[in-house]
Amino acid sequence: MYDIAIVGAGINGSSVAYEFLKQNKKVILFDQDTIASGGSGAAGAFISPKFATSGELKDLLDESFKYSMHFYEQNFPHLFTKAPLIHTEQDNSQSFTIESGMVNAEAMCKALCKGVEFIQLRVESLVYDDGIWTIDNKYKCKNIVLATGAYKQIINEPYIQIRGIWGHRIDVKTRTQNKNILHQFVSISPSKDGIISIGATHDVHYHPQTATQAYDVQNGRKELLEKASRMLDLEDVEVIKDYMGLRSGSVDYMPLLGLPVLSKETLEKGLRLDTKKINYDIFNYYPNLYMINGNGGYGFVLAPYLANILCAHILYNKAINKRLSPARFFHRWAKKNRK
Repeated sequence: MYDIAIVGAGINGSSVAYEFLKQNKKVILFDQDTIASGGSGAAGAFISPKFATSGELKDLLDESFKYSMHFYEQNFPHLFTKAPLIHTEQDNSQSFTIESGMVNAEAMCKALCKGVEFIQLRVESLVYDDGIWTIDNKYKCKNIVLATGAYKQIINEPYIQIRGIWGHRIDVKTRTQNKNILHQFVSISPSKDGIISIGATHDVHYHPQTATQAYDVQNGRKELLEKASRMLDLEDVEVIKDYMGLRSGSVDYMPLLGLPVLSKETLEKGLRLDTKKINYDIFNYYPNLYMINGNGGYGFVLAPYLANILCAHILYNKAINKRLSPARFFHRWAKKNRK
């Protein structure tokens, strides 16, 4: 019997595993592939805030940025690189420089999971009975966290619509030396041993589970290098490795954190749902099943912060900001689709 089962071993799932391991809980982690094999492994893993004037997402990212910079530097200094970040608007109208950082994406996810029981498995079945969840008729646990990103959702709820954003990153050997993290048309890392990383949220239309043709890696490389050349004079370029994967985003750009709503059971209650504001407490929820998803291109910034909040909620019943609740999507969907 496990205290917590986590499905999805990207940065979200790995961060949740770390938080529960710190609390001496028995944790099992599942992924259909390996740790950080999807969008997290393809991420540049830059730790930066959102460059915008105001808004809920900016506030959340600013708080997460402060938390995560400290988190990585304190707990994983060997995987964390602090460097100035120069963010330039695409029209070159403004440029900002702040103290920022980056982590080794795959190595970080694996470090967060150190000590957890990992099972390579595509989870197909979740059954709840008498306070216990059973996964694929074999693994039993008290709580489940779904961190499946933009891939197929295990629970069949029509209001959960996560958009996939294809990411592509390349490691490039070059004589060019770069001391800063650069953000403009793409993201460019500082030089390390003659190698820099170039990455981007590359194709909002390509999805590996629905595409009729394979992703064009060569064309993706070409586009990344062309955009990078507008930012930095690259000399003697040799692409030595590609990283690709599907990142997850929500339609309102805010992440999803907490209990998903049981839509069928909630609709059967005959509640009035055609109001702008509603008390989410009146909805029916999956028992002891939680989501952490939809971080977009800020996965490594948001994940440690959100995982800490989720762990405190599950273990100590600390409240989660309702603006992050998956219930907001159920409410919008129900108002449009209820007959």
